[in-house]
Amino acid sequence: MKENKIVQSIKKKWLIDGTKTTILVLLIIAVFIAINLGMQALDLTPIDFTQEKLYTLTDESKDKVKDIDKDVNIYFIGYTDDDSTVDLAKQYGKANERINVEAIEDVSTRPDLSQKYGIESGTEGIIVECGERSKVLTASDLVTYDTSTYETISIAEEKLTSSILSVTADELPKVYFLEGYSDFSLNQNMYMLSIYLGNEVNETDTLDILSVGKVPDDCDTLVITSPSKDFDDVATNAILDYINKGGNILWMNAAIATEVDFPNVNKVLETYGIKPFEVGIIRETDTSKMVSEQPDLIMPEIQYSDITKDIYNTTGVIFVNATKINVDTDNLDELNVEENDLLLASEGSYFRTDFNNQQNAAADGEETGTFVVGAEMVKTIQEADEEAGEGAVTSKLVIYGENYFISDYQLSQNSQYGAIQLAYNKDLVLNSIAYLTDREEDITARKDTGTVTYTATEQQDTIIRAIIFTVPALIIIVGIVVWQVRRRKK
Repeated sequence: MKENKIVQSIKKKWLIDGTKTTILVLLIIAVFIAINLGMQALDLTPIDFTQEKLYTLTDESKDKVKDIDKDVNIYFIGYTDDDSTVDLAKQYGKANERINVEAIEDVSTRPDLSQKYGIESGTEGIIVECGERSKVLTASDLVTYDTSTYETISIAEEKLTSSILSVTADELPKVYFLEGYSDFSLNQNMYMLSIYLGNEVNETDTLDILSVGKVPDDCDTLVITSPSKDFDDVATNAILDYINKGGNILWMNAAIATEVDFPNVNKVLETYGIKPFEVGIIRETDTSKMVSEQPDLIMPEIQYSDITKDIYNTTGVIFVNATKINVDTDNLDELNVEENDLLLASEGSYFRTDFNNQQNAAADGEETGTFVVGAEMVKTIQEADEEAGEGAVTSKLVIYGENYFISDYQLSQNSQYGAIQLAYNKDLVLNSIAYLTDREEDITARKDTGTVTYTATEQQDTIIRAIIFTVPALIIIVGIVVWQVRRRKK
C-alpha cells in the first residue's frame, strides 16, 4: 500500500533523528499555544452551562445599553478576570464599546479608586461610574434568597443593568408608597418588592401624607396597598389633587372578609369608575386555572396590553384569595375614563361570599363567571389642544384585586396554598410601574434565576474549546505518524 505523502515526508525529514523529532514536538506545542492565544484574543463569550443562562447577557440588557453615548466604567475590586460575574459584565462592553470593565484584584494598585470610594485593601466591591455619578455595589447586592427553599438566586444582570442605566440616566423615576393606612408597606411585608424595584431604574420612598400634606411633586407613581382604614380628609384631598394634575397610581387590594365603611377610599376609586370592593374571594373550578388543585390559588388569564405584552405567553401570575374589581361601566364616559382589562378570572370561577361554606362549588346566590382581577383605568383630565400645542393630560390607575401575590407573606409548601414564589409575580408589578413612570422600554420578561451548580470561566472556556477541537486532532495526527513509523520497522 502506498504511503501517505505527508506521513512519508514526516518520516524522512523529521523522524530521521532525535533532534528533528524534538523540533517536531516543539512545533506541535507552539501551534497549540498559538491557537490558545488566538482564541483568547478573540475574546469569545464564555460557554454558559446553566439551564437559565445566568451568565449570558440577555438581549433585553444588550438593547438597553447599546445606545448609551456616555463613557461607563465598571470596576470589580477584589475580583479576578476569571470570575464569572466579571465575564458577564464584559459582555456589556461587546454590546457597547463605551462600557469598560476592569477587574482589580487589589485596590492598593488603584489608590485613586480607594480614596474616592473608601474601599480598603482586602475588601470586595463593584463600582459603576459615569462622570460624577456612581453606584457602589457589594457581592451581596448581586444575590437574593428564596426563604422557602433557601436557595441563592442570582440577580447580577438585573443589578448591573439597572446600575448602568442609573448612572447614565438624566433623571430617575420616583415611586412613593403610601404609609399609615395599610398592613402592607414598603418596609413591612413588601421588602422583596423594594429589592426588585431597586434592581430596576427607580428611586423608592415612603409617603406619610399627613406630615407633608400633599403628594410630592416629584412623584411619578403612587403605590396604594390594601387600605385597612379609611383615608383622612387630608390624604383624600391630596390624592385627588395628585390625580387632577395627571398623577399615576398603582393600587393593590386584597380580598376583604368583613364589611367596611371607607367613604374616602371609595371616593378616590370612584374617580376612576371603580365601585367599592365587596366581601368575598374568587375561587376556581377549572383545574387548569388553579395551582395544586386549590380553588383559592388562581391563575388569571393575562390579557394583551402594553403592560402585559412581554409576559402574555408566559407561565403567568398566581393570585391567592383574589377579589373582583367592580367597574362602573355605565358612568365611564361621564368620568372620561377608558378601561383596559389586564387580568381575568376564568369562566369557571365564582365569588365566594359565605366563608363557612367549604364546598368547592358555587352556592346558590354566589356570582359565577369571568371576573376582572386586574385593570388599567385611563382618566382624561384635559383634552389635547392642537392649536395651543398642548397634549392631553391623563391620570392612569393600574389596579389589581390582590396584594399577597407580591408580598413577603410566607406560604409554605405544606400549607393549603402551596408554595408561591415572588419570581412568578414580580414581572407584572415591575412592568406596571415601568409603564406608569413612562419607561415602557423597561417592560420585559426578566430572566429566570436559580441556584447555579457550575459555569465555566473565560480561561476554562478557552481550555475546553482547545481540548475539544485541537488536542484530539493533534493526537490523531501523532498517532498516525507513530503507527506508520512502527509499521515500516516491521
